[in-house]
Amino acid sequence: MAITLTGEVERVTYESEETSFRVIRIGSLEGAEKALGSVSVVGTFQAVGAGTQVRVTGSFVEDARHGRQFQAKSLVAIAPNTQKGIEKYLGSGLIPGIGPGLAKRIVDKFGTETLKVLDTEPKRLVDVSGLGPRRAESIVKSWTSQRAISNLMLLLQSHGASSALATRIWKHYGDKSASIVQGSPYRLALQVRGVGFKTADKIAQSLGIVRDHPERAQAGVLHELDALIENGHTLVERAILADKAATMLEIDAGHTDAAIDALWAENRLVVEGSAVFPVRLQLAEVAIAEHVARLVSSKTATLATVDGLLQDFERSQKLTLAESQRSAVKLAAENKVCIITGGPGVGKTTIIRAVLAVFTRGKLKVKLAAPTGRAAKRLAEATGETATTLHRLLEFEPRLARFQRDADHPIEADAIIVDEISMLDTFLAAALVAAIGNGARLVLVGDADQLQSVGPGAVLRDLLASSSLPRSMLTEIFRQAQTSRIVQNAHRILHGETPESAPADEKTADFFVISRTDPEQVAQLIAELVTRRIPNHFGLNAKNDIRVLTPMHRGPVGTTRLNELLQSLLNPAGPALSVRGQQIRPGDKVMQIRNDYQKEVFNGDLGSVLQVDTEGGWLEVDFEGHKARYEGQEIEALTLAYATSIHKSQGSEYPAVVIPLMTSHFLLLSRNLLYTAVTRAKKLCVVVADPRALKLALAELRGGERQTRLRERLEQALAGGAERAARS
Repeated sequence: MAITLTGEVERVTYESEETSFRVIRIGSLEGAEKALGSVSVVGTFQAVGAGTQVRVTGSFVEDARHGRQFQAKSLVAIAPNTQKGIEKYLGSGLIPGIGPGLAKRIVDKFGTETLKVLDTEPKRLVDVSGLGPRRAESIVKSWTSQRAISNLMLLLQSHGASSALATRIWKHYGDKSASIVQGSPYRLALQVRGVGFKTADKIAQSLGIVRDHPERAQAGVLHELDALIENGHTLVERAILADKAATMLEIDAGHTDAAIDALWAENRLVVEGSAVFPVRLQLAEVAIAEHVARLVSSKTATLATVDGLLQDFERSQKLTLAESQRSAVKLAAENKVCIITGGPGVGKTTIIRAVLAVFTRGKLKVKLAAPTGRAAKRLAEATGETATTLHRLLEFEPRLARFQRDADHPIEADAIIVDEISMLDTFLAAALVAAIGNGARLVLVGDADQLQSVGPGAVLRDLLASSSLPRSMLTEIFRQAQTSRIVQNAHRILHGETPESAPADEKTADFFVISRTDPEQVAQLIAELVTRRIPNHFGLNAKNDIRVLTPMHRGPVGTTRLNELLQSLLNPAGPALSVRGQQIRPGDKVMQIRNDYQKEVFNGDLGSVLQVDTEGGWLEVDFEGHKARYEGQEIEALTLAYATSIHKSQGSEYPAVVIPLMTSHFLLLSRNLLYTAVTRAKKLCVVVADPRALKLALAELRGGERQTRLRERLEQALAGGAERAARS
């Protein structure tokens, strides 16, 4: 139940100008709360100085380290009405340029009319002793901004919006914020990051804007387009988009169809025939096709005899490549762009090492990369050479929000080898191929049967569907992998066959299937497996070596519930910060859930919490040697990671994985999903499944449902490039 406190700010304990997260102490409470004395208030709200009267709404929470605190949902500053109060308010440091001494002189001059003078007759400040025109102008400017922020807070809170939202709007529009909110609230959804359509619509409806207003129709169309793209598509059929937006807005489809044309005219989306694209995705698809065609048709220096270079590699490694492996290496050596795909046990790592050796012996400068930090680390460990994330390879500049390596400043390399390309989305693929010079080679390696990228598009699928691109699709499982039940069962899953559990007495057992149907029993069994049975039997560390991979976030065996359960057993005590209902403590395993280019931490990166400061509202995480500090709203980019979604596990490997499959997961169950989860395991895989759910997963082969135009664009661009090459 929400509580409202009215009192005076005694001190500001902590504040972040970047996030507007603050910790303040208020006293002189009014009403029934007077007996409390003073209260620590935490939350995201506007700056307030000591001496400010405030009305704050929220609820009391118990902090493990600092005790009882008041979690603020909204805070309103109340202008003081006594000379003493005004003097204290102005001299608190809230207004740059006004200290206690000057505050006293201003109040001595204008008395209780001081705030009115600052609002309506600011030029009179020059009448204050010792205050010149230039300094007076600076103070008025600071005062005006502070009042504008307060007015915006009051306006938005009166329409049900939060202080955090007001902060984002203020940073985008500045002094114009209030007038834009009142006159064009849908601009918030169209222009301000983090402000969704529903929030803007709520404000607009409270202001009395009609339901079929053109700006509402346009904002609704873009909202629905974004929602469809979040499912991985790069386009949506125009008729479907217009109908969905109209249904959501409860207006006639004629309005949303007109909105599509208006947005197209303003270059806020692209219409190609019957398809509608977000502008960035259409441009990215075009860029991929054009740059791949450019690379394929451009000339480069030829390598020395590949057979000789391969023999050198075999002698140095004391191995003999299979014919399929030799063919894959030759493909990479003889083509500007090629794709090498295959599942577990087919020797992709050996091929990468062989390609790297052939290129190096051929005097080529080679760069190794992968989409994520964990995938890059695995690639470096497999090759013994430096490997980076694609963002680092492309030299992402956070302040400019763009890659420094591009068509005008290509990557300084003769060959680029990229692993785990099933994770490559349309945006990152476009940036990569644009930054490769005409003389360089590109080798793309991955598993076509993995889940598709978290981001939009189906890049690997579309590349493989283009008949003009050289590719090697490996299927032969080599002897050293044939004894692994993990490898065997991964391939059984791809063929729709039930995975086989190892006998209990098998000494080298690495794969088990446990049948359970009750979700609550499954959750308890998973807790027992992670905390006791697997560590005791296999000598693995429960926190660091075992990961639970589940299809969904909700439900008894979703990530939310399992993280709560496992944390209570593995890391139950310590100072904690609350994030979306989770308590994050020192020692917790956490995952980054969105890219943060400033911190150089990316979606899916795993780390361990080093320290938590509950009073300051910050924590520090170690991402395998890279430390990052989070404060205020930044912490919302983290989530507990004892259990993670299967989608978020792409590109990672763990010594042991535990995979629950329930019938409640039916919307997501597929061979690709189960295959991706199983192939994350290095030493041990345990599937705890309802037999009906396992059967559903094996019967469903997803992967071709994403709507894109990349394949068609590739075919056209490659055909055009071939014609130009023939004419030249």
